[in-house]
Amino acid sequence: MSHLDRVVPREPIEEQLLELERLKTQFDVFRFMKRLCEAYGARVFMVVNMPGATSMVLSAHTVITNWPAELITHFDREGLLSSSPLLKKLQISFVPFQFDMERVSQERGSAVSLEMFRPYHLLRGAYFPVQDSFGMRGAVSLFGDAPPFSLQQMMELSFIAIHVYQKLGEIRNLTTRPVDTLTDRELDCLNWTAAGKTSAEIAEILGLSEHTVNHYLNRAAKKLDSVNRTQAVAKALRAGLIT
Repeated sequence: MSHLDRVVPREPIEEQLLELERLKTQFDVFRFMKRLCEAYGARVFMVVNMPGATSMVLSAHTVITNWPAELITHFDREGLLSSSPLLKKLQISFVPFQFDMERVSQERGSAVSLEMFRPYHLLRGAYFPVQDSFGMRGAVSLFGDAPPFSLQQMMELSFIAIHVYQKLGEIRNLTTRPVDTLTDRELDCLNWTAAGKTSAEIAEILGLSEHTVNHYLNRAAKKLDSVNRTQAVAKALRAGLIT
């Protein structure tokens, strides 16, 4: 049985939007997106806040996804975000587009991304640039090995993606608790961490000791109620404290 044979009947888009409106938590939206993938013949999804030009770590910008954890780790370890042709396209355009990993690899001049995604049967997909009413830019993607989406499917998914990102923004706005004010140095350290820099590299950039950088990051993590710097960066990004 092919992956296409497993596609389930899709609910009318009006019903999907009404369901989205009733969702209360990120986990609710996560389950909605899993069903959306099944309905459109995709394997995985990702919703991200738009990474900046100096960003190096995809995981720090991810809002919700069902990508395999080891794939995200591998992607970040190889530093593929900063050289991604897809990211460059997302940063300059609000037009949805489809892609396949063979072409992406050709544009990179390297087969590393194709070989990374092939074992998971993630060979092609689509990105939908979005922006919520709070001014946060992001993107929604569906990824798998089914044939390209039709024009009608792209239109439907683009409309749904806008509402998904808006709903996640509303949930974030309701659930983000007030935090102690972060200092300029703490924000600097978080920004450079989001860009993929180590404590030693940040220390050299800012003219500080590595110990001081770690102190700023630990203090920022505590203020953001985070267990480590990665979670602190993710929370700061979602709250709009860093870009």
